[in-house]
Amino acid sequence: MKTRNKKFYITTPLYYVNAAPHIGHSYTQIATDAVSRFRRICGDEVFFMTGTDEHGEKIERAAIENGFKKGEEKRFTDSIIPNFKKLWKDLNIDYDFFIRTTDDYHKETVKFILDKIYKSGDIYKGEYDGWFCVPCEMFWSHTQAEDKVCPDCKRPLNSIKEANYFFKLSKYQDWLIDYIDKNPDFIMPDYRRNEVVSFLKGNKLNDLCISRSKKRLSWGIELPFDKEYVTYVWFDALTNYISGPGVLNNKKRFKKLWPAEFHMIGKDILRHHAVYWPIMLHAVGIEPPRTIFAHGWWTTKGEKMSKSKGNIIDPYYILGKYPVDSYRYFLLKEVSFGLDGSFSEEALIRRFNSDLANDLGNLLNRTLTMVEKYFASKVPACSKKNGPCQEAAAAMAGRIEESMDRLNFSETLSAIWAFINRSNKLIEVRAPWKLNKEGKQDELAQLIYELVEVLRIVTIAVYPFMPASAENMWGQLGLKDFAKINFNDIKKFGLVKSGTRINKGAPLFPRIKQ
Repeated sequence: MKTRNKKFYITTPLYYVNAAPHIGHSYTQIATDAVSRFRRICGDEVFFMTGTDEHGEKIERAAIENGFKKGEEKRFTDSIIPNFKKLWKDLNIDYDFFIRTTDDYHKETVKFILDKIYKSGDIYKGEYDGWFCVPCEMFWSHTQAEDKVCPDCKRPLNSIKEANYFFKLSKYQDWLIDYIDKNPDFIMPDYRRNEVVSFLKGNKLNDLCISRSKKRLSWGIELPFDKEYVTYVWFDALTNYISGPGVLNNKKRFKKLWPAEFHMIGKDILRHHAVYWPIMLHAVGIEPPRTIFAHGWWTTKGEKMSKSKGNIIDPYYILGKYPVDSYRYFLLKEVSFGLDGSFSEEALIRRFNSDLANDLGNLLNRTLTMVEKYFASKVPACSKKNGPCQEAAAAMAGRIEESMDRLNFSETLSAIWAFINRSNKLIEVRAPWKLNKEGKQDELAQLIYELVEVLRIVTIAVYPFMPASAENMWGQLGLKDFAKINFNDIKKFGLVKSGTRINKGAPLFPRIKQ
């Protein structure tokens, strides 16, 4: 495992509240939650921040479309926030801090940063003549969008010609290229870093338009140096990563937490985070985050999910049919984090029946049934508490640490499942039913004890990904103090006390009939 400080600050992007949360939102949240839980059981002091982006033209439009009057945008966003918080609770997302861009301390921080950059001479007034994409909140020049369609989302653009304020993004282009070259982990995965470097080396950066006239848009944070304008929503939203931990109002906490270890984002907002954000920070003398990790999209039937296509997967549809941990497991196992993945119920059911029911669920049920049958529901005593299972557990722990450093959840889960399947095979090879029939009680006790220890270790290993199932397993094993589980205990063998009474329950993952 990479050497890190005991503090571990990780963020999700801020989600727009113009519509209900969907599978893309839940993917980022689940991945961030898995990292956070893993780092906690490794002993780190984690600060996991998430939140909502509530300013901008598309929020203003959504408010009006939902029956709110102009000037009532905050009432609209207030009505939407509970939907996000409820979904995060239902997905078992254990965040530490929820930030809203309508929070007063955030607005004051945005104004402070804007004022500081303005006074340094890096913000100037000029005329913007080009296009603006409302859904993407992106400015495009005439040459970038000659067909009047957004290069990203392919929707029609709005023409804008007005006096505006600009941030000297171009001034820092060479600095950013050099910074990325010297910090190879700044953008992950490496193919995303290559995309950004190729863009920076192949194009001259335009200065960034950072304002909107109040004549066009009033729902935003007012510029501190010109009350006739509000700030560009991305300049507002990106600042959350430093306003949340308290760069202005909680400097002690900010000093402890910054720089963030990870900004977890979708690949569609990579340029904002890997170009705009580090330059903004550099302009005010704050170092960039350690890593920006851009994951891929989930598609369905080969197409990107979108409202216009009507193919968005509602997480509540999935949660209404399948256990939450099966959804978490599927999203993190099915595809290497960073790449695009294809979502289907059929694929989820296959994973459920194969990995969860046949492998993990079967190992738990078979083992506890044998403890119940052969040893009156109590973990047997044995003379030897080390050997091949201990070596395999230590090897698994090393693979988990290495793959989690790279946020390769799929590889992590593959390592855990290799250990699970090794143990299932051990049952077939050692045939405990034969040992019992032949009266080889010492060998039987040794085997069953090893299997119980394997399950203790597996419970800790799967906890970051399937926390509810892990707690259920821990209870069935008759173990206490679930809140105190520690990753280092994976490397130890013999921690379950002989005589511990198991509490065998219903099958953890009953097979789904198709």
